[in-house]
Parts: sequence; C-alpha cells; structure tokens
Amino acid sequence: MFTLYKKEISLFLSSLIGHIVIVVFLIINSLFLWVFPVGSNILNHGYATVDGLFIQAPFVFLFLIPAVTMRTFSEEKRSGTIELLLTKPLTDVQIIASKMLASISLVVLALLPTLIYVITVYFLGYPVGNIDMGGTWGSYIGLLFLASAFVAIGVFVSSITDNQIVAFIVSVFLSGFIYIGFEFIYNLDLFGRFDLFIQSLGIQTHYVSMSRGVIDSRDVVYFLSLIAVFFLLTKISLESRKW
Repeated sequence: MFTLYKKEISLFLSSLIGHIVIVVFLIINSLFLWVFPVGSNILNHGYATVDGLFIQAPFVFLFLIPAVTMRTFSEEKRSGTIELLLTKPLTDVQIIASKMLASISLVVLALLPTLIYVITVYFLGYPVGNIDMGGTWGSYIGLLFLASAFVAIGVFVSSITDNQIVAFIVSVFLSGFIYIGFEFIYNLDLFGRFDLFIQSLGIQTHYVSMSRGVIDSRDVVYFLSLIAVFFLLTKISLESRKW
C-alpha cells in the first residue's frame, strides 16, 4: 500500500497538474488576501485575521481538487492498467486509500505555504500576536476535513468513468452541491421543522462551525461519515468490474 501511495505522489509531483494545483491555489489566495481591494484583503480589513483565506479556499478547492482526483481511476481505466492494478496483492480498500491519501497529501502541500500568511498577520497585529489562533487552527482543521471530503467525492466519480474531463465536471458539480446546495434548499423553507436537518446535510454548515475554533464531535462525525460513504461507493464501483 505504501508503495502505491509513493507512486501516486510521485506521479502527481512529476506531472504538470500537481505543480499547477499548488501554484494556482497559492496565487489565487495571495491575490485576494493581499492585492485585490476586496473584503478579504488583510491589509484593508482593519484587524489581524486570515478569515478571508478560509472563506475563499473552499471555492478554490472546488475546482482544484477535482483536477487532482479526475485521473486517479479514470486514467487507469483509459490506459487499461486498472486490470493490472487490481491483480496486485492489494485489497480494494488499500488501493482506494492509497489514491485518496496521495490526493490529500497534495492538498496539504498546497496548504503548508499559507502558514506564511498566518505568521505575517501574527507580526502585523497590534499588539504583536493579536490574532485568534484558536479560530485559525480550527479553520485549518475544518479545511482539511473539507478537502478530504472533496477528495473522496472526486475519487468516487473518477472510478465510474474513463474520461477525465467527465470526472472533473461531475466532481465539481457534486462537490459544489454537497457544499452549498443544501443551503439553497434550506433557504426555500420547503421542509418546515426539517429545514435545519436539511441544512445539516451540507458541508458548509459543519465547516463554518469548525472555523469558529470549536471542534464539535458532531462535525467530525459528519465529515468522517461523508468520507466513508464515498469510500464505500468507490469500493462498490471497483467491485462491479468483477461481476
């Protein structure tokens, strides 16, 4: 399993897509946080915070993570190497876990340089250190859970098609719906007393909750359950080739 994980990481970092994901993520966030005169601009915000990063990062991930995961299984299917992979002494669970962990690792690599933003704001604050570190670390944890959920969705979609473009488009749509779609449905007031339950089905509610710096077990269970569901669906998709 570790060998497959290293292979996936190597493929990501040796390909153009891996470097593009990291560079694009950092450039977009840097522009909105430090250059563009928008609400998320740190220098124009009035107080020491990097909240803008955690507001816009999910929408950037909404497109970049599907770009990472679209090739995980679809490329294997297109090239015919999926059959060879499935005959190796690895279980479906190990194969899926390796590909998911490799994708998540790339996301972590993209997030690590953003710690420079936190350090900069820490020293720019008046007095120095006047930043809510609890909320900041909570937001990072929430962002990792959110990214992991997007990865699980993207890997599943990649497992049901051999076309990378289709995998990308479907992953963006499905991830976007689960992230904010339930918020739109909730605002329609169609379900009466079940409205809050409908809202809780979406990622955004739990992500915002964790961004406050309080790691609620209900939010953790939600993310783990969502990841597990799409992990199981991916396993079923792989097993269907043997039927």
